[in-house]
Amino acid sequence: MPIDSLPVVDLSAPDQRACVEAVRVASERHGFFYITGHGVDPAVEHRLEQATARFFALPLEAKQRISMAHGGRAWRGWFPLGGELTSGAADLKEGLYLGEELGPDDARVRADWPMHGANLFPAEVPELRAAVLDFIAAQTRVSHAVMRAIALSLGLEADFFERRLTRKPLPLFRIFHYPQPSATEASGWGVGEHTDYGLLTVLKQDDCGGLEVKTPSGWIEAPPIPQTFVCNLGDMLDRMTGGRYRSTPHRVRNTSGRSRYSWPFFFDPAFDAEVVPLPGALARPVERDAAERWDRASVHGLSGTYGEYLVSKVSKVFPHLATTALPLP
Repeated sequence: MPIDSLPVVDLSAPDQRACVEAVRVASERHGFFYITGHGVDPAVEHRLEQATARFFALPLEAKQRISMAHGGRAWRGWFPLGGELTSGAADLKEGLYLGEELGPDDARVRADWPMHGANLFPAEVPELRAAVLDFIAAQTRVSHAVMRAIALSLGLEADFFERRLTRKPLPLFRIFHYPQPSATEASGWGVGEHTDYGLLTVLKQDDCGGLEVKTPSGWIEAPPIPQTFVCNLGDMLDRMTGGRYRSTPHRVRNTSGRSRYSWPFFFDPAFDAEVVPLPGALARPVERDAAERWDRASVHGLSGTYGEYLVSKVSKVFPHLATTALPLP
């Protein structure tokens, strides 16, 4: 396989040793790979696609009724075009923030943890709720399976991450709409260069393309492949492995001439987990890591909980909401 190609890993392959080895190579080389054999029912995906299109076609007033300003500390709801920042620049997308559906009796909600609570759904698209919750459940199962393969590829027991970090993970789900850019926006980014914060992202993308991944030799495309998801590793896995498994910058530009939709699922450690380097992992120098990272902020000198790290990052994405929604209890 060419050095700059992203492999397709079959999670259902009879030879799991080959699967684990493919995950290792992809994680060390790019931090990105496709997965097939994931077991997600195509009907679940189709329902989500249909409900997504209906939601973003709603008039502005309807979407504003579930805006993030109404989501409070749960950090859920809709944001408008340009309402999310990457490195201080407005992204050319609108989106809906969602997550695990938690009631008021959940201990994490009672403790007033940010990013835990109930979702906001539009009354005009009642089918969106079931489609979202079914997809979150499916992607949670997929993420556990991928993390087992990652654990084995690192020489760990298969359930290492589940025992240490993800027995009660923080699953965050986003639905993004990248409209066809206007003439004045044609050179802008749907989302600029960035890395993801947690352990693993599992991305469902439509057939428009536009995702690009940074490699040592330059940016390459990660085009949609039918019946696959794109997986990429997050900052916490980079931290745990001392940079052996890479949290790789990526970006999106919609040049398809039509609306683009994507459905990223972020599989994050428990909010109160402390993410520390794996036994035997070589320490990556903080200064060197910071100099090489897109945001000049190293993930290898962190202290505290994952929740504290996440809050510090997300408060820069939505600075106008940070003072009211995100301070830690």
